Amino acid sequence: MKLLFIGSRLYDDLDWYVKSKGIESILTESNEEAINLDLPDQVFIVPRGMDGPKQVALMQKVDAVVPLIGIDPPLIDVAHMKEELEAEYDIPVIAAGVRAVELTSDKIRTKGFYTEIGVETPNYQILNSSDELTLDFPVVLKQGQGQGGKDIKVARSIGDVEEYFKEFDQALCEEFIEGAEISIEVLGFNGEFVALPPIYKGETTLEGTHPLNKTKTGPCMVEGLDNNLVQHTAYKVAKNLDSDGIFEMDFMYSRKNNQLYAIEVNTRPNGTRYLTTATCGVNSLCELVNMAIGEFSLSNISDKLQYFYSTEIPIGNYHGPAPNEPVKSFEVNDFVVHGPEGYQRVTARANSKQELENLVEKLI
Repeated sequence: MKLLFIGSRLYDDLDWYVKSKGIESILTESNEEAINLDLPDQVFIVPRGMDGPKQVALMQKVDAVVPLIGIDPPLIDVAHMKEELEAEYDIPVIAAGVRAVELTSDKIRTKGFYTEIGVETPNYQILNSSDELTLDFPVVLKQGQGQGGKDIKVARSIGDVEEYFKEFDQALCEEFIEGAEISIEVLGFNGEFVALPPIYKGETTLEGTHPLNKTKTGPCMVEGLDNNLVQHTAYKVAKNLDSDGIFEMDFMYSRKNNQLYAIEVNTRPNGTRYLTTATCGVNSLCELVNMAIGEFSLSNISDKLQYFYSTEIPIGNYHGPAPNEPVKSFEVNDFVVHGPEGYQRVTARANSKQELENLVEKLI
């Protein structure tokens, strides 16, 4: 079995799994100084875009393509490549298709999609000037495209809105939901979908604190919230997107209103994947490989499911005990260190809350 991986930044997360399966690995990357280029069997440096990876896939006669792209802009090009390679060359590309990417890469279109399928989302309006605002403060101002908290502002007054419009001509304006932030991964392939356990990412703040700066826990345990509802809603969203790969969804839960609100969907590997793996034993990146080699199924996922208490803590630079090899595998570790120097995080798991607290004390 020969697989082509696109993008090297995330490749070390699954290199150990690729090798364990005896897969011949080929990787394309546009940056010749990128990390992890020493890990695959072959590496091809190609120009930005998907034409280079497509040509490598055809030249090397690969069995499938697994994009490892963690940012939004290239996803639509990946989707078009997927349609071409699958339709004309019968080479599976384990990624979202054009419709799914178009619906999820623009927050305004995502809002319309939620309304169409009957999923609750915070009240919103599209503003072309501050004078058009009718929602009560505080509100959240966003651009249609962007990720990682970019171009998002929590506005508490009309002055904040006016300040936002000094930089932007239009805004998606959404009511501010006070409550719990929740993420969940859904895996989908060939019309089968499975929602993994939800992750608690902390409380919403008027300061707009980024999730990377919060301590997160799994499984999600928020008073009043039924995790089955989160999983059911996430499944419904993925089923209606009807595509392949990883879907990471963000929700808010308002205790005041006892209401779950859908916020956005990402059709790519995401920042909560370590915590999801620690919590339930299912590694979404490894499941992309399983989709490519014909070993993904709902029954296989069910057989892998485990139940742990887990947490992810931002630490800057890690100086604790070294994990076992492979260092990114929870199959041989009860903790994983990830992220670049200065912004590292530790994700740890244990069988009980007390055991988890004891482990964290040793690590940090």
